[in-house]
Amino acid sequence: MLEPEADPAVAHAANAFAEDVGRVSGKSPDRVRQIATVSGNLVVAGVLGHSPTIDHLVRTGKIAASDLAGQWEAYRQIVVDHPFPNVTRALVIVGSDRRGAVFGLYDLSEKIGVSPWSWWADVPVQKRAALYVTAGSHRDQPKVRYRGFFINDEAPSFSTWAQTHFGGANAKAYTHVFDLLLRLKGNYLWPTMWAPRAFNDDDPQNKVLADSLGVVMGTSHHEPMTRAQDEWHRNTGAGVTGGKWDYATNAANLRTFWRGGIQRMMAKGDGTPYESLITVGMRGDGDEAMSGGTAISLLETVVSAQRDIIKDVTGKPADQTPQVWALYKEVQDYYDQGMKVPDDVTLLFSDDNWGQIRRLPAAPDTRRGGYGVYYHFDYVGGPRNYKWLNTNQIEKTWQQMDLAYQKGARNLWIVNVGDIKPMEYPLSFFMKQAWNPEAMTPAALARFPADWAEQTFGADQAQKIATLVSRYSEIAARRKPELVDPASFALGEVTPDALDGGDFGARVAEWDSLDVEMRAVKRTLLPAQQDAYFQLVGHPILALGNLYRLYYAVAWNRKLAVANDPRANLFADQAEAAFKRDQAITETYHALNGRKWDGMMAQTHIGYTGWQQPDQQVMPSVIRVAGAARPVRFRPLRPRSAPGFSIDAARYTRAIGGGGLTWQTIPYLGSTSGAVVALPQGRKPTGRADGIRLEYAMTTASAGDLDVQLTLAPTLDVSGAGTLRIGVSIDDGPMQTISDLLTPAPNAAATQAQRDWNNAVENNSRTVHAVFPAVTAGRHNIKVWRIDDNVVLQKVTAKPASGA
Repeated sequence: MLEPEADPAVAHAANAFAEDVGRVSGKSPDRVRQIATVSGNLVVAGVLGHSPTIDHLVRTGKIAASDLAGQWEAYRQIVVDHPFPNVTRALVIVGSDRRGAVFGLYDLSEKIGVSPWSWWADVPVQKRAALYVTAGSHRDQPKVRYRGFFINDEAPSFSTWAQTHFGGANAKAYTHVFDLLLRLKGNYLWPTMWAPRAFNDDDPQNKVLADSLGVVMGTSHHEPMTRAQDEWHRNTGAGVTGGKWDYATNAANLRTFWRGGIQRMMAKGDGTPYESLITVGMRGDGDEAMSGGTAISLLETVVSAQRDIIKDVTGKPADQTPQVWALYKEVQDYYDQGMKVPDDVTLLFSDDNWGQIRRLPAAPDTRRGGYGVYYHFDYVGGPRNYKWLNTNQIEKTWQQMDLAYQKGARNLWIVNVGDIKPMEYPLSFFMKQAWNPEAMTPAALARFPADWAEQTFGADQAQKIATLVSRYSEIAARRKPELVDPASFALGEVTPDALDGGDFGARVAEWDSLDVEMRAVKRTLLPAQQDAYFQLVGHPILALGNLYRLYYAVAWNRKLAVANDPRANLFADQAEAAFKRDQAITETYHALNGRKWDGMMAQTHIGYTGWQQPDQQVMPSVIRVAGAARPVRFRPLRPRSAPGFSIDAARYTRAIGGGGLTWQTIPYLGSTSGAVVALPQGRKPTGRADGIRLEYAMTTASAGDLDVQLTLAPTLDVSGAGTLRIGVSIDDGPMQTISDLLTPAPNAAATQAQRDWNNAVENNSRTVHAVFPAVTAGRHNIKVWRIDDNVVLQKVTAKPASGA
């Protein structure tokens, strides 16, 4: 039952839930408007204080709702016996506000077996003969206020797909985007924005639809006052837009432009805005850095002028309209230098575009507007774009976003997802963690892949699919595919009889093994599950494995050709076949479900020569050699061990905590079998006297200076101090403090710290070391000491120091 006066967002979700019940059960429930016409069992949805039916149940003591009043997006699902005459039992969904009711309904849809990705990844709905709801009451609400994603770098994939199927990024396309966002229990969207797209200007129904469904709209970190970047380059005949994007020289036109954005937001006609979280501040035009001479005082003047416009147009004090200021790239530097930000404005910190958060609040409870994080699953910029496939580890996302929550960034979480597809898996995780970071414990993180796989494909193959997606993410994250080329990894030696694949061959073998396992699972799935399986599991393994084989073949071709070895020709053939296979894999994707996803995998990814993407795929050059080639035979792969001692961090001899801190292994985090972190995160530095350490027993064959190397997952100091510290000692000897400095670089690195950052993100690892003099031969105990938070240990290595 849904009352005639129900908010359109609630009405839409209620109708969607009814359709979902029909999809699962085979029978769509009747929709009614009046209690008097109902008998039997009933589902009721409404908003506390706005639904006469809900309020009647509260007044008569049938449901308790005092803990919902005034809350943000809270809901209760409760089974009520005999709530009304002729109604035997009712399932009641009561929201504290309209989105609370929406999320309560979509939560039920998910629990009965309708995946949030049923449309976006063709996940089939399993038919059920009966549906059950646990008796009693269930209450929930989000821990992070605004939760959403950013569709960015949308050309060529999302833009081509939207144009092909909907005529552009219009309300027809955004209907599906909003549905996904809400089913993932998100509430906030940054829409596509690169020219020639502008959400509010391209289709006036975009903002109307968003507001009617309960979606809070924003604009990206560099687009203030609800204005898309491309709008500044439109309608230039009136003399307002199209001039210099510089407040020092063009302030009047910029103010007029911004005022138009807020006026449009207030154009609903009832005195209320289209619900928005307004970006304030300013960057250079087209997301460029501000000019080198930009003064902090000028930026403060810009925000003051913007807030004056907000106050004037809305007719309310500026602090009554939600705003966010993104401290992205150089804007964070201005903040560090003392830039003043109004207390009610949310400060949005950012990662380094590669998954390492740059800064977090020191005092989480001091700002009325709170703090947030802008995170990346997709990026355009140095040292290389990464846009083609999902290469994100949910374990890394968990570690960084858990740190953000512990440090007080709780008002806004938003992630750049590129084209949405193929980021389905990490986006599912990000949104789940955003809803309740406290519930996403290490144990919940470990369960998530299997839970996701069971929800998507059923219980029978859930564990195997969980292993596939986890293992894929682990291998893919070691190096973004856009960074892979024939010189990325070492080949082994060449003999007339056989070739040694070396490190490159070992990596290809990992993809071969994953491919075999993926195909084995595929054979067990139903025909209706095949499209979803290809999109979510099969395609990334096929496509990235093929890319590695392509460059592996090119690497062998070039190495053998230099030696005038005709076996080079066989590898030239393999490389050309892999290049063609890449296009065939893409075409298979585009042909799915009647070409529903045609264009979505159009992103170029072969032929990079700099950080920016190539305009088209470019076959790597191969060399042909005269002569008849012998058959190619490879030596069996065997484990390779470097001289000295090396052990994954998770294989410690002892783990000693203290002061409420304990060590936790996070499987699949980093490039080894897992990484070790001290939990809970967000705690102050500790020292040797606190005793918090990991110990690794080892034996040295000879005396001499010993080089102890720690392989870390890349992270950044979030306090502003600059460096991250970790301690190392041997036996009971003195502790050496290792200070690591990584500085996110623009497209050209100029300092050693920037070059080190480039290297760390390219290889998804960072190695630091300490040398200990005159270590005796025999058994020893390496001790790794916690000092700073946010240091993630992957491996410990010890070997004779160079020159010792």
